Amino acid sequence: MPTHALKRPTLLTLCACVLVAQSMVAAINLLIPQLGSSALHPSHSEILWTVDAYVIAFAGLLIPAGALGDRYGRKGALLTGLALFAAGAATSALAPGPALLIAGRGLSGAGAALITPATMSILVQLAGPERRAQAMASWTLAIGLGGMAGNLGGGLVGQYLSWRALFAAMVPLAGVLAAAVAVTTPRTARSAHGSPDPAGTLLLTGGLVAVLFGIIEGPGQGWTSARILTAFGVGALLVAAFSVHALRSRAPLFDPRVFRSGGLRATTLGLATGFFGLFALFFVNSQYLQEVKGFQPAVTGIAIVPLIVGMALVPKFAARWSARPRPVVGTGLALIGLGLLAASTADAHTPYPLYACWLLVISVGTGLAMPALTLGVVVSLPPHQAGLGSGLGTSAREIGAALGVAVAGTALAGHPGFASGMGPALRTVGTVVLLATLLVVTGYRPAGRPSRTAPGTPAAREPVA
Repeated sequence: MPTHALKRPTLLTLCACVLVAQSMVAAINLLIPQLGSSALHPSHSEILWTVDAYVIAFAGLLIPAGALGDRYGRKGALLTGLALFAAGAATSALAPGPALLIAGRGLSGAGAALITPATMSILVQLAGPERRAQAMASWTLAIGLGGMAGNLGGGLVGQYLSWRALFAAMVPLAGVLAAAVAVTTPRTARSAHGSPDPAGTLLLTGGLVAVLFGIIEGPGQGWTSARILTAFGVGALLVAAFSVHALRSRAPLFDPRVFRSGGLRATTLGLATGFFGLFALFFVNSQYLQEVKGFQPAVTGIAIVPLIVGMALVPKFAARWSARPRPVVGTGLALIGLGLLAASTADAHTPYPLYACWLLVISVGTGLAMPALTLGVVVSLPPHQAGLGSGLGTSAREIGAALGVAVAGTALAGHPGFASGMGPALRTVGTVVLLATLLVVTGYRPAGRPSRTAPGTPAAREPVA
């Protein structure tokens, strides 16, 4: 298949898939009040797990899902992911109690873990080097639009419909997307390297899930509580065990020596940093607009639209500078940090247009940095590992997002009220973003033309599947 085979219908379909998967990360947050008063009578813990189950399954399974898509076929992985996403949404929509609601969220998250790396790796395979930067800009825009669509959709449903309507709408939508994928998306070259690695998959997934559990639950249970320290300890042990297993295995899920690349380390840190700032903002923004400014849920969803302006317009220009990613990445991440520091000055008397300007600064920074960082992760690995690269990059995003919410939540918890805690929380997050930006820029090494094989991997022809 020629590398320039990317067609507009394929691009739009794949971006729509990742947009829908990403939207369900944010949408549930605006439905928390309605869920709390619903006939399910969920406890506070059950509401938290309804929110977190999707993120934990999504982020915990991304790397193995991407690697398995490379190995067995990305189009098949994408269609399977859409089916799981729809099944999970249907389970949540029909759930008679909190347990099935949470189970459905986890199943949808597993589907999203298959969808996201498959869409990116298909784009990488089809676009070819000459169109790869533009394709990554479109894919990154879809991620941002997913966040906006989730906020807007969740706000509208929370104000005008039942929470079940959100999940019910995902079922036919996933069916339409699956039909579009079947018609528009060709099969791409898959990796012929190795065989299934169930032990590695279990070790890595278990480790990531344990770490994510600790990050997400830390603010509520206390960072030094036995449960959280145990989660981090188990996560560290499982990830270490995976590394030992992978280095000894003849066919590992992926070779951890890929992180010898300074460019890969810097770009994954950069992705985590950007989403650390963005999701801390998302967490604080909805509370600020509703509790401090008095906006209704639907208006709150609309009020975050300025965050999308830069994401939509800037990547088209940033793609022209793809040959010089370091200044683009450094400037973009710095703008995110500075925008957060500016937003930290907001209070009840701040005019919304001024607050929207700070959102726009963050949006421009995101539009500059994210496409270059996304592409940097992908080109740091051989082409046959595009799904793994997507899984690594998206895992970095989701872990960064979870950390951003956790840090902001912890900072807010140290103050008597939200209004007094918002400024210190955003200042803390903004400062961390700026410090991490220095590390990213210092360690960033733009990847050259990638080799066709990973470290220690024999060359092999890549069959189409």
